[in-house]
Amino acid sequence: MDDETSPADERILAQARADFARAREAGREDRQAAAEDLRFARLGEQWPEAIRRAREQEGRPCLTLNRLPAFIRQVVNEARQNRPAITCHPVDSAADPATAEVLNGLIRNIEQSSDADVAYDTALDFAVTCGFGVLRIVARPSEGGSEDLDLAIERVADPFSVWGDPDSLAADSSDWDVAFVTRQMDRRAFAARWPDAEAVDFEDEDPAGAGGPRREAGGQVRLVEFWRREAVERSLITLTDGQEMEAEVFEARRPFLEAAGLAPAGPPRTAPGVRVVQRILSGAAVLETVDWPGRFIPLVPVYGEEIRVDGRRRLRGLVRDARDAQRMFNYWRTTSTELVALAPKAPFIGRKGAFDTDQAKWASANSQTHAFIEYDGPEPPQRQPFAGVPAGALQEALNAADDLKSIMGLHDASLGARSNETSGKAILARQREGDVSTFHYIDNLSRAIRHAGRVLIDLIPRVYSTQRMVRILGPDGAPALVQVNGAEGGGGRVFDLGVGRYDLTVRAGPSFASRREEAASQMIELIRAYPPAAPLIGDLLARNLDWPGADEVARRLARANGGG
Repeated sequence: MDDETSPADERILAQARADFARAREAGREDRQAAAEDLRFARLGEQWPEAIRRAREQEGRPCLTLNRLPAFIRQVVNEARQNRPAITCHPVDSAADPATAEVLNGLIRNIEQSSDADVAYDTALDFAVTCGFGVLRIVARPSEGGSEDLDLAIERVADPFSVWGDPDSLAADSSDWDVAFVTRQMDRRAFAARWPDAEAVDFEDEDPAGAGGPRREAGGQVRLVEFWRREAVERSLITLTDGQEMEAEVFEARRPFLEAAGLAPAGPPRTAPGVRVVQRILSGAAVLETVDWPGRFIPLVPVYGEEIRVDGRRRLRGLVRDARDAQRMFNYWRTTSTELVALAPKAPFIGRKGAFDTDQAKWASANSQTHAFIEYDGPEPPQRQPFAGVPAGALQEALNAADDLKSIMGLHDASLGARSNETSGKAILARQREGDVSTFHYIDNLSRAIRHAGRVLIDLIPRVYSTQRMVRILGPDGAPALVQVNGAEGGGGRVFDLGVGRYDLTVRAGPSFASRREEAASQMIELIRAYPPAAPLIGDLLARNLDWPGADEVARRLARANGGG
């Protein structure tokens, strides 16, 4: 190690290298296969390199008719149309349903302001393509220059930069005790941020035997975020109303808790707990150490198919089993194209001397069009018939195309193509088969979003711990401002986000706009079937219509019906 590295940093770096080596070894095979899936499906690298070189040297074609992106988009876009939504629920007697609604609105605002849908879609796209994707939760400075922090959900554009806990057993990886995020940083940016640190590339194996840490010679320095969850003793305070609160949370909220008449009911007690620490490491030093306020590592993986073999988690996507069928399709389509394109032109046959006249025209008859060609002799030359399209190669290409659909469980109806079904019910049933066969990808996204919601519920009381106004969004996207934390005043209710325990559910379904349109359609059908219902539900129908003045029409109908 570097002579200037402190003993504490040496211990942390040694621990990080050991943990990273374990994580890398546990995920080596999966990541290699996942990278091959990604390049195969997205970059079209579908011919084995040796075969491609041999064919190119012989001047033979290597066609790639990549059908996999259409299948991937079918699954991902289905999830985009049925976006999972987080809903909070009170758990204990100290929790409040109205506060749960504020938490719901705050989470919706966090999702909208941070473009969380981009994070969800990116993670699911990688999960479907190569088996896993990742999203992350961050605390960033609030807009407007205040010292407050806001939570955000960000996408991880490169899931291969994230390494999780090899000992994790939870389906959503909520039990991660260690995680890594690797990144490359420009040397000038590194020097500007840490002017006293030496630009040393992080290595996941101890390089001491090779003469110490390697100095990065290029323009980039490899750094790593080292996340670790550690067991600690928590100090809990019991308040006069019976609720328990961590001592540091109580201190941050003391002014408005005391204003609300709440005080410690006795001395603090200790209880086992956890703390999460984020460290940014180079190859020679601990550059930064951040005590993360939550109990979970804020990296949320989205998995494709999970299988445990020999004690290891193996991850697979939609592409893995379809690669051979796609290669077969490429080969047979290339073969049929080659046989037709390279087949010799059908020659003319005639007796000797028949082509003496207009020899130049006869020589170019297969490549040029001539108004007439003269010949010698009583019988005109005759062209030999075309050998025809290679039916065997075309049939094999069709078989490979059917294999692709069968392997992935997505048939013509699921992809929007016409099939042999004629009735609407039959088409919907066939589409339903495709949805069911790939539903585990959407369900795994819901599972990941549930864990992300659990992380947010844990963080919100710690990040939004001061007296402030926050924006919340209703289910229809309508914004509102509410005051959180502090004493009750004359300006409306103040919501205490740190009181009570809340749980959550995640439901995947159409967006609010889609549900509103469907509700309006169903109400119209009800009125057609039962006209007397029109005066009773007319205001509800107008409220669900999407045109200017609908809300005013709804209010007038409600007043006419005796409502407010």
